[in-house]
Amino acid sequence: MPIQYLHDILRARRDSPQSKPEPGQVANSGSGFSFEVDDFMRLQRFLILGCEGGSYYAGEHDLAQENTEAIERCLAADPERAIGMAVAISEAARAPKNDPAIYVIALAMGKGSEAARQAAAKAMPRVCRTGTHLFTFAGFVDSMRGWGSLLREAVAGWYAGMPAEKLALQLVKYRTRTVGGRTWTHGNLIRLSHVKTDDPVRNAAIRWAVKGEADIAGQDPLAIIEGFEAAQQAASARELIGLIERYRLPHEALPTRYRNDPMVWEAMLPSMPAGALIRNLSTMTRIGLVSGSSEATRFVVGRLWDAEFIRKGRIHPMNVLFQMKVYAQGHGNKGRGKWTPVESIVNAMDSAFYLAFPNVESTGKRFLIGLDVSGSMQVGLSGFSNFQAREAACAQALVTMQTEDHEAMCFSSGFVPAPFRRGDKLLHAMNRVSGLPFMRTDCSLPITWALENRKAFDVFLVLTDSETNCNSIAPHLALQRYREALHIPAKLVVVAMVSNRFTIANPNDAGMLDVVGFDAATPQVIADFARA
Repeated sequence: MPIQYLHDILRARRDSPQSKPEPGQVANSGSGFSFEVDDFMRLQRFLILGCEGGSYYAGEHDLAQENTEAIERCLAADPERAIGMAVAISEAARAPKNDPAIYVIALAMGKGSEAARQAAAKAMPRVCRTGTHLFTFAGFVDSMRGWGSLLREAVAGWYAGMPAEKLALQLVKYRTRTVGGRTWTHGNLIRLSHVKTDDPVRNAAIRWAVKGEADIAGQDPLAIIEGFEAAQQAASARELIGLIERYRLPHEALPTRYRNDPMVWEAMLPSMPAGALIRNLSTMTRIGLVSGSSEATRFVVGRLWDAEFIRKGRIHPMNVLFQMKVYAQGHGNKGRGKWTPVESIVNAMDSAFYLAFPNVESTGKRFLIGLDVSGSMQVGLSGFSNFQAREAACAQALVTMQTEDHEAMCFSSGFVPAPFRRGDKLLHAMNRVSGLPFMRTDCSLPITWALENRKAFDVFLVLTDSETNCNSIAPHLALQRYREALHIPAKLVVVAMVSNRFTIANPNDAGMLDVVGFDAATPQVIADFARA
């Protein structure tokens, strides 16, 4: 390497260390300096990542408070944009969990301006698509305000505006949920909101939810309610199986005494949606339905390899990943229930993880992937116990590695090659990453390493919590030096794995992009940015 390149690097490290702020930077939680994302970017991170569990440096309460304040500022500045973002992310199933989007709608309804409340009331049925979503919304908003006319109208509209057949399914499938210390049912929500409709069929369903009785016999849209009531009285598993096949009953409708019967679960398999199938694999294995060579196993494997089945099920890849990790360990995270994992099921879930992302074609660009495995990345992901941010970052990296020309490195004891490669199984790769030693994170390392080694890359992809802190050049300045030295218009993409307010991407540089980790749209966004 010419001496001038080394001189530039050393001078940059001396003149612009990360321990001193550049214009526009703020102190981050790791005692270094980063750029601060704007409120709407913060809102997007919250909608995708939530804040449950906090971060390595900031507790859950602190992050919740900071996110709530940012959301309130977004709602005050542009309620239509803020609520529209929540709706778009929720409807496209871009987030692993829907609760953050529900919280935004509830916050707008509970504490927003009149314009925000009106927009929230209109958006609520689009975000709260199921009964359990509605119960969550009720619990959130109930802690913020009383039940005024607009809130009552919004909840009543949820019941009155839903087709009778779909409403009947919601009443059977989601019957109760405790949120904020209060137990919600359809009956108490219907009473609170004073639901009234002109449709006698829908009214019969509502009357059944409130009083447990109604004239539903022979009304086809309400057949599932009739099937549910018959199932509660079933005298044998054979009788229940007949009801399942006739009424397509979900597992939530089963009497408790039959929930460990393999024949009953086998009867539900053909009509079981993707989400329910993946969530209940452990149960079906524990009771013996899914085993090494059973017909049920072959059916499940076929479903998990079916791209259209996964797509129609609106399955988020993070949920597949979490369920796969739990299934493969052979016991629940709280020690309840044990089973022997079936290898073909684990492999099929690995496939389903990739199928849950939209299909992304190679950009033809050269990527350097820098994976943060530092202590701050050991924090558990929001809503996914025993699942670390650095494991999730590893999985996100593997998605890019599937399609792009790349080198993959880790911020470990130095900047070292990643202990996995394209084609490795997810669980193997995540286990290797979890065992890596780590040091303080220097997010400029991918760029300075490439410069020192005269390696040509078009895109630097850094998966991190953005808590960079080291006495070397700041990442955005390192990128400028790299561009000048190698005459490559290189870009930097920062994938945030934690819902904090920091980024290492300079918002004033069009060649730097800040995106959210485990947004199902992230691979496509990265590809589009790389091509631009």
